[in-house]
Amino acid sequence: MTVNAKESINQKFGGKVRVRVGGILIEENEILLLKHEGVGKKEFIWSPPGGGMEFGGDAEKNLKREFEEETGLNIQVHELLFVNEFMNNKIHAIELFFRVEKTGGILKLGNDPEMGNQQILSEFAFFDEIKLINTDRDYLHNMFIGINKPQEVLNLKGYFKFVNNSIK
Repeated sequence: MTVNAKESINQKFGGKVRVRVGGILIEENEILLLKHEGVGKKEFIWSPPGGGMEFGGDAEKNLKREFEEETGLNIQVHELLFVNEFMNNKIHAIELFFRVEKTGGILKLGNDPEMGNQQILSEFAFFDEIKLINTDRDYLHNMFIGINKPQEVLNLKGYFKFVNNSIK
């Protein structure tokens, strides 16, 4: 983790509530995750593609834009699966997670335009059951607490709240 990435994230998103959309893409029993540097309890976190809502666009439009920016993929947005609320000393995010399906494009690591020159996306990977089980949970989005198989994410329904006041 670079201190600059974490500082940049805290400066950009700290002290305000941020609404995000995220897409759960599962193909051949593997879930697509992006590595976000400077986020989470440790140096990075693996999380589904997605990002902040922009004014004037609905959740579907925003998620399609974020997915294309970050992965190069075009998607169809399906049902809302769950809502995740995350809070720590600096960051407060409401995340809306939808099931998505790839409709086109070529998978590549994109960027996060909100972060400008301080990019935090460093890698993409499809996680199967073995990779999820063998990854330290501190390096995974909190949706994976108690989840060992990618398909189990599709069973998450409702509202989840994750509060961690120890993260600086």
